[in-house]
Amino acid sequence: MMNKRWMQLLGIISCAALMVSCKQAPSVEMEAEYAVLQVQPSDKVISTTYSATIRGRQDIDIYPQVSGFITKLCVEEGQVVRRGQVLFVIDQVPYQAALQTAEANVEAATASLATAKLTYDSKKELRARNVVSDFDLKTAENNWLSAKAQLAQMKAQELSARNNLSYTEVKSPCDGVVGTLPYRVGALVSAGLPQPLTTVSDNSDMYVYFSMTENQLLALTRQYGSKAEALKEMPEVELMLNDQSVYEEKGKVETISGVVDRNTGTASLRAVFPNGKGLLYSGTSGNVVLPVSKKGSLVIPQSTTFEIQDKVYVYKIVDGKAQSAPVSVTRVNGGQEYIVDNGLQAGDVIVAEGVGLLREGTPIKIKQN
Repeated sequence: MMNKRWMQLLGIISCAALMVSCKQAPSVEMEAEYAVLQVQPSDKVISTTYSATIRGRQDIDIYPQVSGFITKLCVEEGQVVRRGQVLFVIDQVPYQAALQTAEANVEAATASLATAKLTYDSKKELRARNVVSDFDLKTAENNWLSAKAQLAQMKAQELSARNNLSYTEVKSPCDGVVGTLPYRVGALVSAGLPQPLTTVSDNSDMYVYFSMTENQLLALTRQYGSKAEALKEMPEVELMLNDQSVYEEKGKVETISGVVDRNTGTASLRAVFPNGKGLLYSGTSGNVVLPVSKKGSLVIPQSTTFEIQDKVYVYKIVDGKAQSAPVSVTRVNGGQEYIVDNGLQAGDVIVAEGVGLLREGTPIKIKQN
């Protein structure tokens, strides 16, 4: 009985001691540290990306100028060709026959002209001797002139027949690469085809087309003073391909459209890129990366912001606490950075990381680097 009471007394003393020790232990409050950023104006080159389409310097659709059956296909799809190289041969037999007929007509007209000239010369001699009348002489002269006109007409027909024969050899109008070949040997072709025989693309240099909004175009023009100065002073641009790789050659903006499309509200620009290795193909797409120099701008990382209902906010540090502030920004570098248009001033301190976990009025302990 005594042992039981003794055990109860010992338990009460232990609990009391434990409670005393708990009251004496100081409470530990964990306080998170946050990296901060002081916003300062700076001069920075910002890269802006624009969707682009790639075209050859020349994409020439090849149509036949005469009708007939294709008798020979001289190239393959994707083949590199030179200016003047034969691509197709159209049945030449009827055009060779037409040329021979025209040549014979020229010879006949030449002979007729010679005969008319002899007759006219003879009539002049006879008229001088009063053997023939003026009417006979004038008739001979008219026959001579008519024979001259007939010869000229026959020569024109010969030239047309010769040209038609030459058109049976369809040649490349420029250096380039052959596109698809929808028509093969035996196909009947003519100038009224619904689609071309093929397309030859001059891919030595590539034209890359992209568009700017009206506001972007205005900002660009104001930055350089005029469109002409912008074309002269704009830095070289880069081309990002569909596999997200950057094309090794840089390009130059050559033209800026003087008209803003009413439907899209954009203006077209064209940059030219060298294509010596043939890596770029006409008809493909990519993104033009245009560097823009911004002087005295406030640039903040995208990671310092958060969005609520399509509005962008940052957390400014005011009296040691987080205070949300809406900001107007322009997205640059693919959204990795923002240029602050409104909402911040030089010298403001904002939270640089972990903004998604913060709440309004959270005490901020600055992380020491």
